[in-house]
Amino acid sequence: MTEFTLAHLSDPHLPLPPKTSLRHLASKRALGYLNWRRNRHLIHRRDILDTLVADLQAQQPDHIAVTGDLVNIALVNEFAPARQWLESVGPADRVSLVPGNHDAYVRSTAHRFAETFPDYISGDDATPGFPYLRRREAIAIIGVSSAVPTAPLRATGWLGAPQRAALEALLQSLAGERVFKVLLIHHPLQSRSRHKRLTDAADLIALLQRHPVDLVLHGHDHVHATVRIDTPFGAIPVVGVPSASAMNDRHRPSAAYNLFKISEGNDGWRCEHRIRGFQASEQIVDLRAPELL
Repeated sequence: MTEFTLAHLSDPHLPLPPKTSLRHLASKRALGYLNWRRNRHLIHRRDILDTLVADLQAQQPDHIAVTGDLVNIALVNEFAPARQWLESVGPADRVSLVPGNHDAYVRSTAHRFAETFPDYISGDDATPGFPYLRRREAIAIIGVSSAVPTAPLRATGWLGAPQRAALEALLQSLAGERVFKVLLIHHPLQSRSRHKRLTDAADLIALLQRHPVDLVLHGHDHVHATVRIDTPFGAIPVVGVPSASAMNDRHRPSAAYNLFKISEGNDGWRCEHRIRGFQASEQIVDLRAPELL
């Protein structure tokens, strides 16, 4: 492998369908719908998302990671447009997907995500589910799901013991191989908000300290974030990204995406991180100089 370019975007929050039946807006969905109508539709713009994706595609990445929240309140009629959008980003063999909490917003439609995107959440064995493993050259892309339905005003997530056990077995199977391991998850591994956190983050971090990966990518917080998890084998970079459709949000950065150039040298792996996105205008620029992770 000479050099592999991995792009990462998250939280597109595609617009709600223009005709939304009030009979589908009970409980948590009613709050989410009101939030969209009053505020979020002004921030999450389809034109901004389309411009960002076009710029990303112009970089000609080898693979694209999308870390969830394609929809808003998980109405049945949100999923088909989300599928169409994802296909415009790239085919399933070049795009790896994990769900976000908005994709599993309520229990009644929590199954729709897997039904809509089976080929985007399948490993190389073509079986949908989590965790999955995709090998692209010397890159091992591992997807897990932290998306679960929650009570109103909560956006927590968790993997659960069965998924963590399967992830540990998968990472054990890769031990000793010369592969660069990338873990995709929606929720960050560290959060300041009790109502938005990954509730079993401590267990996942302990697992990664036993069986480390080389890079963790997430969304959820809609901010630029790079933290590191210390392990006996070295630090793991954990990188987040703003919403791919956000503009003019007074509290969080405008839309952006990550680019990682991964290569192998005599002394191990080299991963260069670059960020492109919107800053003070509706024009995409490099937001910072490339840096090694």
